[in-house]
Amino acid sequence: MQWRAGTVVDEVRRWPGAVEYAVALDVGADGPVRALAYTAMVGEPAVGERVLLNASALLKGLGTGGLAFVVARPDDLPADPPPGPGHIVKARYTPMQQMLLAVDEQDSPHHQMLADAEDLAGMPVVVADLHSALPAVLAGIRHVRPDARVAYVMTDGGALPAAFSRAVAGLADAGWLAATLTVGQAFGGDHEAVTTHTGLLAARHVVGADVAVVVQGPGNVGTGTRWGYSGVACADALHAADVLGGRSVASLRVSGADRRERHRGISHHSRTAYGRALLTPADVPVTTLPDAALDALVRDQLRDLVESARAALTVVDVPADGLLEVLAGSPVGLTTMGRGLDEDPAPFLAAAAAGAHAGALSARP
Repeated sequence: MQWRAGTVVDEVRRWPGAVEYAVALDVGADGPVRALAYTAMVGEPAVGERVLLNASALLKGLGTGGLAFVVARPDDLPADPPPGPGHIVKARYTPMQQMLLAVDEQDSPHHQMLADAEDLAGMPVVVADLHSALPAVLAGIRHVRPDARVAYVMTDGGALPAAFSRAVAGLADAGWLAATLTVGQAFGGDHEAVTTHTGLLAARHVVGADVAVVVQGPGNVGTGTRWGYSGVACADALHAADVLGGRSVASLRVSGADRRERHRGISHHSRTAYGRALLTPADVPVTTLPDAALDALVRDQLRDLVESARAALTVVDVPADGLLEVLAGSPVGLTTMGRGLDEDPAPFLAAAAAGAHAGALSARP
């Protein structure tokens, strides 16, 4: 762990649950660095205030997490939260652990409902491996069913605090998301849940969602190996959807611009999660891509995936008409692996196709 002390020199921007600051470090930087404060944890430092930072990701030059985090305000401790119900601890046994009211615990007004709940009643559940797919999936849902109530179930494979995601804040503000449920060690959603299973049940029975989207928080862990990737948990989420009586929709990770051969066309991560790890049936939507050669490659790869998969995968061809237009109208920016919609439309179209299929399923009686 690499610690740094510094002084807040400016507030850069804010969104619900987080404030980004410019902080002048005492040592180790030529100018101010970006630092994020989670307001539920440390409050809101003022300009001129001294702060203690965890600068490990920043100094490593990492992508999504490449900024410092405010750990403490030595001269101004935040106020204690008001007393209230809840005993579920997340980020457990770390100095920044949070005690929260989970939607499924005994103190929750929804406890009895979730104690009795066993079924999603056919609710479509879209699963994707990268957080950047979330707005594209929602765009696809809205393309088919603009009135759909959509719940986001955020798993803990990436960022743990939901407040790290500006996309979630923007999508909620635009009315594209009815609620966010943070499950496992993830926290800070509109509802907390202990497991993906109770997160999905709460999405259906507490939020009243027509569709649930399960994706890890921003950032992901990868090692360049087949199994050492946090997105393999897509299979676990689809298993949860199936055992609870949901309709499983597997969103493909696709790229036409990634220079790494293993991510060209259908990413090897999708082929592992859906072809090797998944044991229950799922729909796999696909749509026509603007690049004819890439479209042919994806369809060949998908044919091989379906033939070799351990689970029964059903390919669903979703019309591409209107998908690019609804993606361009997203209330939040579309970017994945540093590339936007114009540079690499394929990942967003693939995610939007999954959303469109789920939207169509949710509209059926």
